[in-house]
Amino acid sequence: MNVVIPVGYDGTPIEIVLREGEAVKQIDDREPLIVGISGTIDAPFRWLQQRIGLIDQKRSNVIISRDNITIDLRIDEENYYGQSIKGKLVTSSKINAFGINYNKTWEPQQLAQFFKMNRAFFKDKAENMQIVSELKNFRAKVNQSIEQSKEENGSKTDNFSQIVDSNLPESFKLSIPLFKGHQPEEIEVEIYSDVDGRDIRLSLVSPAAEELLENARNEVIDKQIELITKIAPGIVIIEQ
Repeated sequence: MNVVIPVGYDGTPIEIVLREGEAVKQIDDREPLIVGISGTIDAPFRWLQQRIGLIDQKRSNVIISRDNITIDLRIDEENYYGQSIKGKLVTSSKINAFGINYNKTWEPQQLAQFFKMNRAFFKDKAENMQIVSELKNFRAKVNQSIEQSKEENGSKTDNFSQIVDSNLPESFKLSIPLFKGHQPEEIEVEIYSDVDGRDIRLSLVSPAAEELLENARNEVIDKQIELITKIAPGIVIIEQ
C-alpha cells in the first residue's frame, strides 16, 4: 500500500510505503567467544609477529611450562573473553608410530612389513632391505639353563638363565623428525628381543633419541623465549 503526500517540508512530494508480511529474521544476539588457539611450540611467536601492534603488552603475559613443554600467550589478561594462544612441543607422529622407547612390541613379520613401508626414514636403504629380509626369516637360538635344589635345612637354589642368539643386527640408523614441525634427526636404534618359547616380541630402543628429546625441550623453549622477548619486550614472561 502506497500513501502519497503531495508536499513535504522542503516542497517535494513524499511517498510512504507500507509493507505487510514477516520481517527478515535477524541474527540472534550472542555472547562474545573466548578465543583459544593451539598449535606447534612457535604458535605464540607467529601470532605476535602479525599482530603485535594490536595488543597492549602491559596487559598480556606468557606462561612457560617446561614440564608440559608449553608456551601460553594470554592477551588482555583482565578480560574474561581475552585471547589465549598456546604452543606445545609434540613428538612427531612418525617417531610415535615406530614406538621407540615407548614399550611398544612387534612380531617379527609385523615389524618387517612396517619397516618396508617406512624405508624413507632409514639412513641407508640397503640396510633397510637387509633388516626386512632378516625379520621375515627370523631365526633365534635359545639356550636355557635351569638349576633348582632344596636342602634339608631349608636352603634353596632356584636359578634360570637364557641366552638368545638371533640373526638380527644390534642396531640401525634412522633419519626422522623427533618433534612435529621440526627437521629430521639422525638417531641410532637398537632392537630388543623377548623370546618366551614360540612367542617372540621385538621392541625398539634408542638412548640417543631420548637424549636428543631431553636436550631439545629446553633449547626450543629458550629459543622461543628469546624471540618473544625481542618482538614484545613489554610482555611479562612467567615460568611455572
